[in-house]
This record gives sequence, structure tokens and C-alpha cells, in this order.
Amino acid sequence: MTCALALFSGGLDSILACRVVAAQGITVQAVKFVTPFFGYELLAREQEHARKVKESYGIDVVLRDVSESYFTMLRNPPHGYGKNFNPCIDCKILLLREAKTMMKEFSASFLITGEVIGQRPMSQRRDTLRIIERDSGCTGILLRPLCAKTQEPTPAEREGLIDRELLLDFNGRGRQPQIQLAEQFGINDYPRPAGGCVLTEPDQAKRIAWYYGRYPKVRLNDVRMLLFGRHFQLPHGGWLVLGRDEAENSRLETLHDPGDYLVHMPERSGPMGVLHDASHPDDFSAAAGLVVRFGKRIDGEAARATVLFASGSEKFHLETDPLGDQDFQRWAL
Repeated sequence: MTCALALFSGGLDSILACRVVAAQGITVQAVKFVTPFFGYELLAREQEHARKVKESYGIDVVLRDVSESYFTMLRNPPHGYGKNFNPCIDCKILLLREAKTMMKEFSASFLITGEVIGQRPMSQRRDTLRIIERDSGCTGILLRPLCAKTQEPTPAEREGLIDRELLLDFNGRGRQPQIQLAEQFGINDYPRPAGGCVLTEPDQAKRIAWYYGRYPKVRLNDVRMLLFGRHFQLPHGGWLVLGRDEAENSRLETLHDPGDYLVHMPERSGPMGVLHDASHPDDFSAAAGLVVRFGKRIDGEAARATVLFASGSEKFHLETDPLGDQDFQRWAL
């Protein structure tokens, strides 16, 4: 039996691409690639995610972590960035290359994606679709079922592995054809279009670009911390991350690396902080002042408190007043 390997984002287009191909009696194995920028939290509940996708959409899916190769690509994407820090073309090239290496594992004859020509301004133009196919090494093995009839026939179509007449000619940014097709498949509970990759979000992109400009080696936990919390570059080079609620405080405790300082007020509610690369006394004082500033107020006012710094067996306390807003706004990342 013919098998196709599908790049699966979990969005409606990728769901429909899988179902259109499977409707022809072809076995479809979906793979969802994850990095801290998209889908990483699913690794902690992979079996649950696979079960939900199967029950909801009738699709078999596996997860693959491509964080390290993605971090390397992101530093210098050959086709450049979009408006922010988003390497959309090289992102798709990387994921297709990874999928190509998996074809033998699943005895797949070709790859499929949910791309629709004209839907995204950077990565789904006609010219960029050809570039992605060429530079990923997937020429001749990549089928885009939702817009196949707007493209030249692929070998899978010419050789009769799949019936071209049963493929589609979607194009442009409108969603109505996809919605109608979902109804035909009996799919009603599907994700609505979201805001997109975090690398396209101006504030997040600026912070990630700052990190890449500062650190020659990317650390997984650093990247995971970049995506939440309050961030500050302290006057002498320290980098402080503060949790904004209990859940973020807990995440910071699990993500800090050896050499980082965990910072908090032992006797008052407030943020947990992770302090990187601090050596100057003024940075420790600044970090303590920020923890107190964002901690629980006393009688409606931020008040002086003791802050604990802990890194491995090293521990010390600083008693400090809260920093005024005018003192740290320029440090915010």
C-alpha cells in the first residue's frame, strides 16, 4: 500500500491535506515538528496529543524535536528574515529536509503539505514554493494536495500513485473553500487561524534577536525562557528574567541552568527570578530591587525586603528597597 508522509502543523490546512490524500486509500503518516518556538510543550504529552489527533481527525501523528538544527538555521537563514525575526522560507526548507530523512522509516513514497498558493505573503508565493521545493531537495517527491491543480503534475500523479482529478485548486487567502471541505469530511472542531509563529511577533522577535546577537551558543533552556516572563538587561551585562505569576515562577525554577542564580523573596510573595551572567555587585543590587518592585505590596506600597540569591551551594541575601519605575524602564527587553 502506498504511504505518504505529511508535514502536520495541526492547523486546518494540514488536517485537510492529510484527509484528501487518505480519501484515496493512501496511508498517511503525519509528523509534527516541534521547537521552543512552536509546539514544544507537546513533548510532555505526546501520547495524549496523538490520541486526540486520531480521535478528532482520523490522522496518525508523531512528534519530532528539531530544536538544535532550527537554532542553527535561525542564526543565519540563507533566504533572510521576514518583517521581524521570522525565517519563513528557510523554516519550511528545514522541515521538509527533516521529513525527507524520515521517508524510509515510514516507507513513504512522497511528502505532502497543507500549503496553499498565495495564502501567506512570504512562504507561499508561487516563486517561493518552487524555491522551497528545490532547496529542500524535495523536487519530485512533494505534493501539495490543496493547490495541486494550480501546479504542474508531480511524479506521484503522473505515475498513478494518486488521482490528480481528486486533488484541489485552492489559492489565495480566503478560507471558505477549506471550511466547506472540512464540513464535507465532518470536521467541525478544528483550530481557528492563530496569530502565527512567535518569531513574527514584534516584541518576541526583538528579544530573540537580542539573544542571538549576544550569545554565540544557543541554549535550549534560554530560548524557552525567552518566550515568557519579564526580561531585563542590567547595567553591567546581567540578564534577569522574572516570572509574572505562580505558573511562570514554577517554570523558571525548572529551566534555570547551572551557573544561573535563582532569586526571590523568602518571606514575601513575589516573582521568582533567574539571573544570568551577573558578576558586578550593581547587577545583583538591581536584580534584588526589581524582585522587590514586582513583589507583593505592603499596605498598597512596595516596601523594603530581603532577597535570596542561590546558585548551587552558593547562597546570599540582599536587603533592598524597590526600584522606582523610572530606574529600570530602559533595561526592559
